[in-house]
Amino acid sequence: MKEINEDGTQDPKKIEKELGEFLNKKFGGNVKIVSPSVLPKKGPIKGSEASKGKKELSNFNIKPQELIDYLDQYVVKQDKAKSVLSTKICTHFNRIRHSETTGKGVFKITGNIKSNILMLGPTGIGKTYIIKLIAKKIGVPFVKADATKFSETGYVGGDVEDLIRDLVKEADDDIDLAECGIIYIDEIDKIAASPNVIGSQVSRTGVQRALLKPMEETDVDLKVPHDPVSMMQELEFYQQTGKRNKRRVNTSNILFIVSGAFTGLTDVIRRRISKQSIGFGSNLVKTKKDNELLKQTKAEDLVDFGFESEFIGRLPIRCILDTLTEQDLYAILKMPNNPVILSKRLDFAAYGIGIAFADKALKILARRAFKENTGARGLISVVEEALLSFEENLPSTDIKEFVVTQAVLEYPGDELEDLLSKKNEAAWKKQYEKASLELKSYIIKYVKNNWKVFSIRHGLTLSEIRCNMVAQYYCTNVMEIEDAVRQIKRFHDSVKEIEVEISKSYDLNIVFEEDAIDFLIEQFTDHNATNEEILTKIYENYYDGFNLIREKTGKSRFFLTKSALTDHETYLNDLIRKKIT
Repeated sequence: MKEINEDGTQDPKKIEKELGEFLNKKFGGNVKIVSPSVLPKKGPIKGSEASKGKKELSNFNIKPQELIDYLDQYVVKQDKAKSVLSTKICTHFNRIRHSETTGKGVFKITGNIKSNILMLGPTGIGKTYIIKLIAKKIGVPFVKADATKFSETGYVGGDVEDLIRDLVKEADDDIDLAECGIIYIDEIDKIAASPNVIGSQVSRTGVQRALLKPMEETDVDLKVPHDPVSMMQELEFYQQTGKRNKRRVNTSNILFIVSGAFTGLTDVIRRRISKQSIGFGSNLVKTKKDNELLKQTKAEDLVDFGFESEFIGRLPIRCILDTLTEQDLYAILKMPNNPVILSKRLDFAAYGIGIAFADKALKILARRAFKENTGARGLISVVEEALLSFEENLPSTDIKEFVVTQAVLEYPGDELEDLLSKKNEAAWKKQYEKASLELKSYIIKYVKNNWKVFSIRHGLTLSEIRCNMVAQYYCTNVMEIEDAVRQIKRFHDSVKEIEVEISKSYDLNIVFEEDAIDFLIEQFTDHNATNEEILTKIYENYYDGFNLIREKTGKSRFFLTKSALTDHETYLNDLIRKKIT
């Protein structure tokens, strides 16, 4: 019988004894507990501060169209999927925010249904990528797991509850924030019970049943039975507070998103439609493509596929993703934020080598990837295979520029030898400059087409010259286009900070005109200038002249244009002549 204190808590000595026995059994006496004191202490406890989770969610105001615009920067095609996911996920978190801010969260609708989502589509089309992008944009804790992990090990309840515990870790131990997180389970089709198979069915259906309560609403204890870490945390909590630590996570607001390729589901759908068809209808069904059939998925098809009806009932939202064509793969490679090209640019940049891709080369890579029949994943394989020998050899040379051309892909050995020999160095340089210029022109056009979205999002007016700045910064630094815009905004803010600093330090009210701001931003981007350097330059070039005008006229407000910055003597002479004479 456990020793219980008068206040209802378990005796800490008993906890320490049980923990010691567990460690002795597990590690054979090689690990022991050293506890300086088991008396209650008052001190800061991790997670005891006011939760940031509710505050963050109370500020949540993302609208579906805003999330769609964000995904459009990263994801090619999949318009229907982006629409469904953005709408339902935004609505889910706005409902939570509404309940928290209005104080009506205590009034729950009986039978309230969460918008858990089932994603269906072939492998390599970006299911995981889309969910990661959404979680990043929304800023909530996100946990990803593969359903095969549960079915292979045979665990039923334990591993499923570990997903909730992992969510708390991702939330930095903030339970309130974790209770509004996203759990994404991939390869969910692997836990469907296969017809006419004996043995693994218990594990698969068991995992489905274990997910039922968390997907709806249940309380999950964060303490894992017989886990030494959990026991030590409980002992530490008691030492510091004198209270027993009962920490649980409620899953009512945790959004579950599951996905899978569902190979074979189209056969189930085809059989159902064929049975309902008459005349020549059944023959027509066979001619339909798999993706067209997936769009006709019904709950009964998923049940026939091997899912429990209760499990499918917990996934009211279905999202069908489109198969990627060769043209889609090419569009992915052209997209500024695509991780395939950015990653390869980063690989070569790590050795101080700039890499550029000719447009014809991107089309060849897309064609090869399409033949791989693994969707966007095939792009990674073909790019790595095509450039491996160059990545191996170029870092050992003094070559700092490399262009991927059609010839590089078709005759890699010959092109590598030619590049290393430097016999045609001028030709290589010319091709590199051409490919770099084509990329910059494409990025300028891309930024101009999306200037309104970027301007609103970052609070920066994107004039034509600033669109060029963003493109230039993107091309010379390995980053996503959003980060390039963000960096130009930081430089813009730095100019404004310089105005404030001049006012504080020199008692002068200087205002930079827009063209002057752009000129100073260029000093940051092209010459790595610092705030201190620009401040010093302003002081050296203008302080005496401005001070003279202030003494003679009492004027202390001055407007600086680009021409004033590039030719300060002419500007000051004209200004003094106008103000004093």
